[in-house]
Amino acid sequence: MEDDAKDPTSTRGRQRVAAEQAWTAFGEARGVPVALLRLAGIYGPGRNTFLNLEQGKAKRVIKPGQVFNRIHVEDIAGATELLAREKIGGAFNIADDEPGPPQDVVAFAADLMGMEPPPEIPFDEADMSPMARSFYGDNKRVSNAKLGHAGYTFRYPNYRMALEAMMQAGNWRDAG
Repeated sequence: MEDDAKDPTSTRGRQRVAAEQAWTAFGEARGVPVALLRLAGIYGPGRNTFLNLEQGKAKRVIKPGQVFNRIHVEDIAGATELLAREKIGGAFNIADDEPGPPQDVVAFAADLMGMEPPPEIPFDEADMSPMARSFYGDNKRVSNAKLGHAGYTFRYPNYRMALEAMMQAGNWRDAG
């Protein structure tokens, strides 16, 4: 949950906790609520699996039990707007309703594009940057219930709905 004590294991995690503490203290000193937005994997037009497939960069890396949450940019904007308008502070997971294996997203997007997905690659054999590999070090299922209780309704509660909408709108290549 968002309000649970944090015990980060990575340098990046410790830096995030320190930044959250600093922003919270800043807001408290000024009497202003601070909403801490903990974003899941960001995607949307101009940043998505369709582009990776089109450019030949998509991979289906298999690490059994691995799941990630994601969030469409429109839901980031919508959640931010609600929290700012209502002056709601606290930590919020900005993530869709359905954590899932990354290879499933690639396969789903490939199907929507009418193409074969790239082959599956075992995690231990995958050629990835240290940063990409570090993301696979985490395996998180986060809840967005607190955001829902604050009054936010997701436009795209899962990646399938978002990818289908982007494909139908034809805006998945749009960068802005």
